[in-house]
Amino acid sequence: MYSRPESSDRDDAITVLREFIEAGTYAPGDRLPSERELIGSLAMSRSTLRKALDALEREGTIWRHVGKGTFVGSTDATGGVPELSQQLTPVKMMRARHCIETAIAREAAINASAEALARIRTARDRAVAATTWVEYEAQDDRFHRAIAEATDNIMLLTIFDQLNQVRRAVAWSTVVRETARPSPGHSSFAEHDAITAAIESREPAAAFDAMRKHLGSVSARLFDDA
Repeated sequence: MYSRPESSDRDDAITVLREFIEAGTYAPGDRLPSERELIGSLAMSRSTLRKALDALEREGTIWRHVGKGTFVGSTDATGGVPELSQQLTPVKMMRARHCIETAIAREAAINASAEALARIRTARDRAVAATTWVEYEAQDDRFHRAIAEATDNIMLLTIFDQLNQVRRAVAWSTVVRETARPSPGHSSFAEHDAITAAIESREPAAAFDAMRKHLGSVSARLFDDA
C-alpha cells in the first residue's frame, strides 16, 4: 500500500504521482482513482494534481478520457518512443500528422458534443492569449487533443496520444524563435478558427480540409522557410 507523504508541498508532485502509480502496481489500461481520491491520498491541491497529471500525460505515462477517467499508459508504447523518434525525421512526422489528424478532425465534426466543442474553443482562445511560446505550444497541444477527444472514439484518441508522444520526442532543432511570443497575426490563429468553425458547423469535409491546410502551413514554417 502507498504511504501518503507527510507534506506533498515539499515533494515534486510529478514524482509523488509517479511513485503512487508504481506502488499501486497498476497495469497498462487500469483506471486510476478519481481526482477527489487522489487529492486525499496524495495531500495535494487540485491545481497541483492537475499539473502533475498533465505532465504524466504528455510523457505517455497516463492518458485521460473525458467522462471515463484517467488510465495508465502502455509501457510497451512508451518504451518504443525513443527508438521510433530516432528513426523518424521531422518531415515524416508531419506526414504522419497529415494522414491522422485530418481524419480525426473529420470525425470530430460528426461526433463532437457541446462539451467537446467548448473544450476546443477554450484551448483555441487560450492559445491566442498566450504570452510566451511555451504557453502557446501547451495550449496548441490541448487544442489538437481536444479535437481528438471530440471524436468520441477511444481508438482514435489513443492513436493521437501515441502520435503526439512521438512528436514531442522528435528533435525540432531547426526551429528558432525570433520573438518572445506569437505575433497577433500568427497564421495558426486563423487556421484554428477555421478548424473550429467547421467542427461546430458539423461539416466533416470542411474540417478535414481546414486541418490539412493548417498542417500544411505548419510544415511550410518548419521546413520551407528554414
